[in-house]
Amino acid sequence: MADHNEPTYRLTEIVGTSGDSIHQAIRNGVSRASETVRHIDWFEVKEIRGTVADGKVGQFQVTMKVGFLVED
Repeated sequence: MADHNEPTYRLTEIVGTSGDSIHQAIRNGVSRASETVRHIDWFEVKEIRGTVADGKVGQFQVTMKVGFLVED
């Protein structure tokens, strides 16, 4: 039988976006995911990229894994 004092996590991948910064893209992604996924405990940034419009940075895009606790 599993020891519930040692948590098990599930991973999902999301992409957060922001017109302001990489940091805000992370915050936006985690905040939005938290609206539909319970018990998010951590994230890991995998990729950073963005769009370019008229020679300027348009949107920052951050691909990240989020880990959430598997419920009983």
